[in-house]
Amino acid sequence: MRIWALVVALAVALPVAAQRHKLTINAETPEGQLLQQIGLEENTAKKLALLEQFVAQYPQHEAAAWVYAQMVPLYNKTGEHDKAMGAAERLLALDPEDVRTAHGALKAAEAKKDPEAVKNWAVRVSETARKVAQKPKPQDEEEAEVWKDEVEFAKQVDTYSEYALYAAALQTPDPRKKIDLIETLEQRNPQSQYVPQVRAVYVVALQQVGETAKAAAVAEKILETDQSNEDMLLLVADYYLKQNKSPEKVIQYAERMIELMKTKPKPEGVAEADWEKKKALVTGLGYWMSGVTHATQNRFAQADKQLREALPYIKHNDQLLAVAYFHLGVANYKLEKILDAIKFNQECIKIKSPLQAQAKRNLAAIQAQYRVVR
Repeated sequence: MRIWALVVALAVALPVAAQRHKLTINAETPEGQLLQQIGLEENTAKKLALLEQFVAQYPQHEAAAWVYAQMVPLYNKTGEHDKAMGAAERLLALDPEDVRTAHGALKAAEAKKDPEAVKNWAVRVSETARKVAQKPKPQDEEEAEVWKDEVEFAKQVDTYSEYALYAAALQTPDPRKKIDLIETLEQRNPQSQYVPQVRAVYVVALQQVGETAKAAAVAEKILETDQSNEDMLLLVADYYLKQNKSPEKVIQYAERMIELMKTKPKPEGVAEADWEKKKALVTGLGYWMSGVTHATQNRFAQADKQLREALPYIKHNDQLLAVAYFHLGVANYKLEKILDAIKFNQECIKIKSPLQAQAKRNLAAIQAQYRVVR
């Protein structure tokens, strides 16, 4: 009776996480007396000291799993997150299907704000949860009820592991760690609700580490279902323009940028002046990209129209202006608008750029052909 009463008392005092591990205490033994002290101790620091003492003295004892299960939430409570993860590791070596303890270790990694630990424990939690969720339903009714609760909890924890990867990716400033966390999330579950939410962050991180082709591919995937993101449109259009391939895609995305900025409302939390500035930037780049691409395809009328539209928006950017003036000079010559061709070449020559010398030669040739006095 004495032993049974103590077991009942301990069970009432324990958190749900500890109930998985059965505990029978023989109060006549030193280890049983220590377990009795642990169960009755209410001070967290003193309880942890007793738990540590137990696993140090009796590492092979059948109650070790119960003890480690007690340690994980208590270490999290005291902010000793490395110790919580260490205790979880030792418990999972004894009981690989303890989802609650694996979840406790993941919470420790999150609290520590350690992206690598979050990644490792999120994967571990997910793998453990999926194994539990796939266990067959027992025939016994009471066991089936327990199985149902375990499976439901495992599914919730699996979903939480996806959220943990998503949240850690948003929080870490390191772009390579962002990429690793996001790719891990997508590998674990390509259909996760968090994958679409983090794709734009993924694109930016890929750009930051110089993986422009991959960034453009992901951005284009986003645009397959949502063409309301001007940043993704700009990124993909710029990528194809710089690669000097798929001119029709450059024009398609550039023109979509222009149309989007005509109607897109100011995002919440963005200052009116900042939004107007961005609209002008994106619109100007849209006209410029479209115009330059038409020019390289010898579609001079379209190039002339689009680049003239771009000029007011890019007037403070000499690099873009030089390219625009150069192509306008060529386009207007081909369209036999000679005075405009001369004017645009002269404007190009005023700007120091790689096109300056060629613009001078073009101007000289036009003046010689049409006998225009310099």
